[in-house]
Amino acid sequence: MDNSVYQNPLISRYASKTMAQNFSDEKRFKLWRKLWIALAESEMELGLNISPSQIEEMKKYADDINFEVAEEYERQVRHDVMAHVKAFGSQAKSAMPIIHLGATSCFVDCNSELMIISDALDIIKVKLVNVIDKLASFALKYKDLPTLGFTHLQPAQLTTVGKRATLWLQDLTMDYNNLVNLQNSFKLRGVKGTTGTQASFMELFGGDEKKVKELEKRVVNKLGYDKVYGVTGQTYPRKFDYNVLCVLSQIAQSAYKFSNDIRILQNMKEIEEPFEKSQIGSSAMAYKRNPMRSERIGSLARYVISLPMNCAITAGTQWFERTLDDSANRRIVIAQAFLALDGILNIYMNVSENLVVYEKVISKHIAAELPFMATENIMMECVKAGGNRQELHERIRVLSMEAGNNVKVEGRENNLIELIKKDNLFKSVHSKLDSILDAKKFIGRAPSQVVEFIDNEVKPILEANKNSLGQKGEVKV
Repeated sequence: MDNSVYQNPLISRYASKTMAQNFSDEKRFKLWRKLWIALAESEMELGLNISPSQIEEMKKYADDINFEVAEEYERQVRHDVMAHVKAFGSQAKSAMPIIHLGATSCFVDCNSELMIISDALDIIKVKLVNVIDKLASFALKYKDLPTLGFTHLQPAQLTTVGKRATLWLQDLTMDYNNLVNLQNSFKLRGVKGTTGTQASFMELFGGDEKKVKELEKRVVNKLGYDKVYGVTGQTYPRKFDYNVLCVLSQIAQSAYKFSNDIRILQNMKEIEEPFEKSQIGSSAMAYKRNPMRSERIGSLARYVISLPMNCAITAGTQWFERTLDDSANRRIVIAQAFLALDGILNIYMNVSENLVVYEKVISKHIAAELPFMATENIMMECVKAGGNRQELHERIRVLSMEAGNNVKVEGRENNLIELIKKDNLFKSVHSKLDSILDAKKFIGRAPSQVVEFIDNEVKPILEANKNSLGQKGEVKV
């Protein structure tokens, strides 16, 4: 590493090697050569004057990119595609006259970019389903463990730790479905020519539309795809980039929500992200256990969430058939969105499979609030035993205010149950209070909802991706 120049932290700190390689120049230029070979081979098959030996020579150098030669040509011609045409031709000399025949730069640019995006979506999908798998296991393990629910970040009715995890899961299943829908509608640009009219190919094939259509079909099939855009300008529709970034943003939103919940729960000492033996939380405060993984998820997520607007502007400012002010921008935004989300999911996997739950702290927090929540149940039991509902309501209100004062003003424990035990008006339930205050009586159908949700909505996803499960999250630094 050259420490004298800026290093992209998405590469050096956050993203996986797999995702970084997916957006590498090596992959991009190998795809260009694959596209040129598919084009020339299809043109030969349809009758153009191209020989099998020319195709074989192209295939010989398909993966042998002469980068330095290409870089020198680009300095001369200021055009990256033509530089690589010349570099490829300097190796496959007999094929030089027919490389890129009839094509425009966007034949290799757009189709290769789409193929790279397609592969990147596959990488994201695998990591997404692995996070879903780990959270599903966590949800099932803690489906019966009562915990305080919160609305407005204030204690509300009880839920369970597992049920809360299904809220994180539901966000991710929605993201998964959106990603799959995007993949199912995926198309290559195809073989369209300079402004999308296929005029150059009509010229090559003497005006034979059937052959031009067949050419496109053959090229796309050789690349392993079957769908192309019916019409394009010079490029594939830039709205597709926006659709991609929206899917990435939605996954980032889900991760962001999870990371914020974990940060709050860690502050409450109920649930913690993993903290390694030698990990340092603070350079000054040695006792600290900062939620650095969750904070990093949030930090990267904020970046990804901001990016769809960039692609929206690009899509909206494409003049007529094409303008080049998309190029430099897209080199940055698309790759970096994937690299950042890859880093997010790496950490999300790591956190979700190593969450630490402190059940006694959770029980302590429940005990501090449940007496207030149980007052309605206590009152109803007294009414069943012959008590006056209005009189009981007023007395519980007074005792609740006293207990609240004890907690907020005096800084003591919630003593509402002790006050009720001393009050003869509630004598009929004194022996039942422990039963009434059983936290599991306040969680409704939460455990069943966890099982039903995972059976109905999560397991089909996991089954469809069973061969991709088993990954572990990597935290580089």
